[in-house]
Amino acid sequence: MDAVTEPLSPDAGPRRRALVVEDEDPIRDLVMFHLGLGGFDCTGLGDGRQALARLQAEPFDLLVLDISLPGLDGLSLCRAVRRDGPNMTIPIIMLTARSEESDKVLGLEGGADDYLTKPFGVREFMARTTAIMRRREGWRPGPQPSARRLISVAGITIDPARRKVQCDGRDVSLTPQEFSLLYLLASNPGIVFTREELLEKVWDQEVFVTERGVDTLVKRLRRKVEIDPAHPRRVLTERGTGYKFGEE
Repeated sequence: MDAVTEPLSPDAGPRRRALVVEDEDPIRDLVMFHLGLGGFDCTGLGDGRQALARLQAEPFDLLVLDISLPGLDGLSLCRAVRRDGPNMTIPIIMLTARSEESDKVLGLEGGADDYLTKPFGVREFMARTTAIMRRREGWRPGPQPSARRLISVAGITIDPARRKVQCDGRDVSLTPQEFSLLYLLASNPGIVFTREELLEKVWDQEVFVTERGVDTLVKRLRRKVEIDPAHPRRVLTERGTGYKFGEE
């Protein structure tokens, strides 16, 4: 790994909290060191069950998670965090020694926001961290969330100023990516967005995600906003092209 670190932003404000779960001490120490330079207060753990207990007890701003852990593997830990607790919407970067696409897809489907294969460069890791934190804080090209209009369509109400979503009268917790995707599609019912367009608009150009990542994000979103995710009526597939929000 290279040893170059860039700050997250020139005016990062209050220090964020990061939990780094990695059982290889040199990698954990290196990640924590550079996150510290980037403005994070870091906690490091090497056991999956200990990490889950910590994540269920207190909030963090970033989770860096190895896929192979003693006690509880990273995929299971990721899914557990996304189910409930104070860190349901936390940005998650998953680390692994395996580079096969199927492993990456499993990580993304489990709820990870990004994926890095070991060995990785510190500059790339910090660039991806910066991109994830910007999405978390509502940054993206175009109007900021506070300037966007409230949407109520097909049983879903989206309040971008408060980043709140209700679906069929119940509150729904979405990750920053899921929120951005839902808002974009629901704002334009019937309009088809290609995967390339969604990559640009939802992830922005700083993140290293393939078109397969778009499909994975759609699957995750459908589990939360569809009555029957296998037969969606809101987030629809346009075969051979991309996705759209169903017209009422």
